[in-house]
Amino acid sequence: MPNELLRGWRRVFTALRHRNFRLFFWGQLISLIGTWMDKTAEGWLVYRLTGSKVLLGVIAAAGTAPMIVFSFWGGSIADRMPKRSILVVTQACAMCLAFTEAFLVWSHLVQPWQIVVLATFGGIIMAFDMPARQSFVIEMTSREDLMNAISLNSSVFNGARLIGPSLAGIIMARVGIAPCFFIDGLSFMAVIAGLLMMNPPRMKAPARAASALRHALGGLSYVRNDRRLFTLFSLFSIVGVFGWSYAVLMPAWARDVLHVNEAGYGMLMSAGGLGAMLGALVNAAVGEAMPRRPAVLGGVWLFSAMLLLFAITRVYALELLFLAVGSFGMMVFMSTCNTLVQTSVPDEMRGRVMGVWALIFGAMIPIGSLEAGAMAHWLGTPFTIAFGAIDSAAAAFVTWLSIRNRAATPT
Repeated sequence: MPNELLRGWRRVFTALRHRNFRLFFWGQLISLIGTWMDKTAEGWLVYRLTGSKVLLGVIAAAGTAPMIVFSFWGGSIADRMPKRSILVVTQACAMCLAFTEAFLVWSHLVQPWQIVVLATFGGIIMAFDMPARQSFVIEMTSREDLMNAISLNSSVFNGARLIGPSLAGIIMARVGIAPCFFIDGLSFMAVIAGLLMMNPPRMKAPARAASALRHALGGLSYVRNDRRLFTLFSLFSIVGVFGWSYAVLMPAWARDVLHVNEAGYGMLMSAGGLGAMLGALVNAAVGEAMPRRPAVLGGVWLFSAMLLLFAITRVYALELLFLAVGSFGMMVFMSTCNTLVQTSVPDEMRGRVMGVWALIFGAMIPIGSLEAGAMAHWLGTPFTIAFGAIDSAAAAFVTWLSIRNRAATPT
């Protein structure tokens, strides 16, 4: 086993041998730093304008709720059209939204309802972007390098999550909020340039479906009839709604519980990014050597334990540590789930199944954000975060029991 782990660490960046993925990797890194600056600044702006924890949940919900409606179509289109073309369009639209938000803040015209509207448009864009992005990874690399590529993709996301909030905190404290949105707009140019420089494989013409609606709903039917996928998606949903929703409460936690400024808030966000990035790199290095079930369930339990400790302590340095370790566990869980899903479906279904993934992602964030915002308003932020941790751990335990009973049942 030690030799396997050593060999694994030597191949952390194996997927970068593919030119298309290499272009995507570096473009994404730049773009996602801007995105995390945007998200960090937006949360602080909303809480400064309104002081409302409920509205923090509403904004987060508006940013993903449209995925519930549109992700089926996004997955269907990803199976019918070149994925690179879809991503160029979605990234250009997202760039326009960032520049619009920068203008509104700079001109002092920004109102909470405008942020809700922009977040809603962003959710519509994401409904088409996410299925294409997720299912495009295997086309940029190979089936053999898929686990490595997904984990590296997650490391980019969370490396940006480490850098972006810290930069946003410094810029907000010294210059103001508007530049964060403007920098985000500029950062989209990097990923668009990378996409345009690619030479993706020619897409095979898909077989004509009986109807557009039946084609779009094919992914949902496939997941529902596959017990393994259904179990994974169910656990992903529960942990996302009750556990991952802690993130929407970070502005309130920073100001009202820890009493830190913008820079301190940015460090809290970055601590989670550091842990998640390390989790993604561990998966990239040794993911193939790790048993899948312990990675999935153990990742949830580690995340839950750290989130519970985060909720009951008030020492800032420990809060950073708990967020980092908890995010490590969450990323091991999510990267392993994503790989299991993508390697379990045929190529012609991948876009639609990842559309279901996007649907659940789109549903769990608004539901979780509204639940967290309302519960924090009535019962307090610490109780809300602790409740999410316990619920996530319980869901993983029920999943373990279900898998064990299924294995013990004779076929």
